[in-house]
Amino acid sequence: MVVRRKKMRLSKEDRISQLPNDLICNILSHLSTKETVKTSILSTKWRSLWRLVPKLELDSNYFPRLMISGFISFTNSFFYFHRDSCIHKLQLRIFNSFDTYDTKIAISPWINAASARRINHLDIHISRYNDHPVVPLSLYTCETLVPLRLHGATLVNAKFVSLPCLKIIHLEDNILPNEATLEKLILGSPVLEDLTLIRLSTDNATVLQVRSKTLKRVHVNEFTKVVIDAPLLEFLKTKVYNTKNFKIINSDFFAKVDISVNFNRPRLGLIPDRLANTTVIRDILTDISRVKDLVIESATWEVILLYTQPGPLPQFPNLSCLDAKFTYSHAKMLPTLLDSCPKLESLVLELEEDPYHVRCRKKRTPKMMFSTVPVCLVSSLKFVELKRPIMGYKGEMNLIRYFLENSNILEKLTLRRVKYNRVMAKHAMHKELHAMPRGSSSCEISFLDHKHCV
Repeated sequence: MVVRRKKMRLSKEDRISQLPNDLICNILSHLSTKETVKTSILSTKWRSLWRLVPKLELDSNYFPRLMISGFISFTNSFFYFHRDSCIHKLQLRIFNSFDTYDTKIAISPWINAASARRINHLDIHISRYNDHPVVPLSLYTCETLVPLRLHGATLVNAKFVSLPCLKIIHLEDNILPNEATLEKLILGSPVLEDLTLIRLSTDNATVLQVRSKTLKRVHVNEFTKVVIDAPLLEFLKTKVYNTKNFKIINSDFFAKVDISVNFNRPRLGLIPDRLANTTVIRDILTDISRVKDLVIESATWEVILLYTQPGPLPQFPNLSCLDAKFTYSHAKMLPTLLDSCPKLESLVLELEEDPYHVRCRKKRTPKMMFSTVPVCLVSSLKFVELKRPIMGYKGEMNLIRYFLENSNILEKLTLRRVKYNRVMAKHAMHKELHAMPRGSSSCEISFLDHKHCV
């Protein structure tokens, strides 16, 4: 009986609270600030421990409307408690939940304090009407900063930039003084690997020179014009609207491109310049013809078809992975694209509705009877994934049959199905799939459940 009582006392013992404060703070640092604050009710010892955690992740939505003073006071108190210690992370989300737009939020003192406390991770997202707070000069010389993410701020002109540890720059919807400041920011980051620039349409941006010996990934939108000189470039994501906004130099090869192209449409009452658009498309296709991995959406594919006909598509001799969207009306052109990819190994395909022709679903799925077999199906294609849930319509089943019958070395076909589909309908569809002849005896059909039809 005595032994049992002793075991009960041991089981109720709070061993975590006996740990050193530094170790407890390290454990709490893996939680969000909101969760960390909740631990203050556990005991007297825990009441102030959350204040010692060297990170702050704060969202303005945590505070009642009209309580901007509470948000500011909470953030100020965090820096007060860390006035003599390092800060690992500062992440602020400031939205339009505050109705007092006449009260501006000054982020400069917080960034100054974070820089002085050797911050590693800075992520500030501001989305308030007519409020783009200014970023201080101390940001440009923070020696410990690794990722920098700013949204909705105002950057000032910098004469000197030194960010020796910075690997990630993500700037979105900020007010920028000029291209020279951005160029200094990039050049002053000698280990930079990842660059994202999402400019405002009102920026009237000129061409930005992106020069980096370490840069591997670049993401720009249609309002950002760049000349990229990065010999280690592996990935480019961009949007092109009417004119080409990127140029790549001193790079023999880059592994992956995710591109979206859109031109003015005649149906909107705008007359496109066909000659100029054809030149842009040909230029883009020449640039991306060397890639190994390509992501392309249906609108881009539509533009490519429009401005390359009646000539052939260029070859993609290195392409091994393709992630493509097709509208149902353009799905019949799939073999044309695959013909240009003789070494394709992996295909992720998503069929989507044509936004200009709204019809019932059965009529939106054409027969998709293909008469040609591209070289890649015979000699290289190993993996096919269909993103859209399979409903068992004739057009869908014909597409699946096409891949199964003609892909000689196909290893895996991944399909998605609607989770709540009727058991009998699901069984009939599975029976039809497994009865289809296969060009590859080792092909496996894998199913992923979808909660609802997209």
